[in-house]
Amino acid sequence: MSRKGNPYDNAMAENFFSILKTECIYRHKPKTFREANDLIDRYIHFYNYECIQAKTGVAPLTLHHSA
Repeated sequence: MSRKGNPYDNAMAENFFSILKTECIYRHKPKTFREANDLIDRYIHFYNYECIQAKTGVAPLTLHHSA
């Protein structure tokens, strides 16, 4: 575990960043660092509070707070 360059060691984070790049960065193509930062902040808020996960049927933080 924790081998350099092994994406399987942190699969959940790797999956999130893959989704972030696909749904946010590649789609909107920010031109400046500030624009990218604002875009990522808005996407993370959307992902945590609004995006319904197929596996659980609820948003991630809704599930976390109900446990």
